[in-house]
Amino acid sequence: MTARVRRRLALLALAALPLAACSDRASGQGRQPARPAVPVTVSEVAQRDVPVQLTAIGTVQAYTSVVVKSLVNGQVERVHFKEGDDVRQSQVLFTLDQRPFEATLRQAEANVGRDRAALSQAEAALKQRQAEVQQAEANLARDVAQMDNARVQEKRYRELLDRELIAREQYDQIRTNMATFEATVRADQAGVANAGAAANAAQATVENTRAVIRADEAVVDSARVQLSYTVIRAPMDGRTGNATAFVGTVVKANDDNGIVTINQVHPVYVSFALPQQFLGDIKKYGAERRLPVQAAPSQQKQEPTRGEVTFVNNTVDTTTGTIQLKATFANTDNRLWPGQYADVTLTLTTEPNALVVPARAVQTGQNGTYVFVVKADSTVESRPVEVARRLASEMVIGKGLKPGERVVTDGQLRLVPGAKVDVKKPA
Repeated sequence: MTARVRRRLALLALAALPLAACSDRASGQGRQPARPAVPVTVSEVAQRDVPVQLTAIGTVQAYTSVVVKSLVNGQVERVHFKEGDDVRQSQVLFTLDQRPFEATLRQAEANVGRDRAALSQAEAALKQRQAEVQQAEANLARDVAQMDNARVQEKRYRELLDRELIAREQYDQIRTNMATFEATVRADQAGVANAGAAANAAQATVENTRAVIRADEAVVDSARVQLSYTVIRAPMDGRTGNATAFVGTVVKANDDNGIVTINQVHPVYVSFALPQQFLGDIKKYGAERRLPVQAAPSQQKQEPTRGEVTFVNNTVDTTTGTIQLKATFANTDNRLWPGQYADVTLTLTTEPNALVVPARAVQTGQNGTYVFVVKADSTVESRPVEVARRLASEMVIGKGLKPGERVVTDGQLRLVPGAKVDVKKPA
């Protein structure tokens, strides 16, 4: 190549440089600066044993609720508690005016005393009649012996009279004696019968008087029971509600409204319902052990209290497709209150080696759920995942992640696949 040709090529190259620069400025497509790293917070995919739980909204119910009623009519004389007090079983709640019942009891006891005195008299008369019977029987026995002797003599003297060895007058005397004794025996027999009848009548009087006394004693017992009803006691341990009877109030026996309601809150029930598709798991794991339950008052930041399932209903509610359960809680700290709504968590079993990420790491897109995974070069990739179930603030991942991988928990809105990230510590 000659020197002349080389000079022309150099001039052409120098002329092309300003034209290229002008072309870039005209098109507005200069070099783009590098995008800054997106600040994010991350969390590692954890692998641990997690509980398999079901959640529901339940209502707190008193373990036992009793409407206290008066069993007798009367006027309230004293109230021994304040509304809302905790009371113990057999503690006195109300005292009614006892004077009418005491008067009835004294009258019944007086009737018993009167009839016992009549019984003493009847027993004395019975003893006298029994003695008369014994005396009449003794007289009869003596006269029967004498009659038998007189008959023997009459027979012997009749034989002598037939042989003409004695006079007729002597035989007639012996026969008269025999007839006298026979008449005496008949009179004695009548006396024994009369004495026996009198003794039987006296015995009947004694028995009737004893029956009257038993009836009087039953009246006394009834009067004592009625008197005991004037002291109204708590049937169980619990907390009192609104009272409807006060000093001076006249109460009626077995009034439908009652005079106070007592709720037993130690322990307490929490009733809740779960979809019927979980009934098989509930029966399966419930057959192995008592299923633990946690409950906390709804919309209150309190630590949940622990209990266990003690009741599973025997039928599914066909209108809602749910099964009712009840859990029992000791409730020693009065955290649960009858009528209150509670957040309930039932633990069925524990799943070993489950993959867990914070719930805020899982995003939802047009193609389903996904997470941003931070790679070794500090860039992110969008990875679809399968959520097995949700815990309180975490999610159990069925597919899509491995233990130890890092997922973005905050800052996802500024991310695109391949973006550079700057991992920050969570605030």
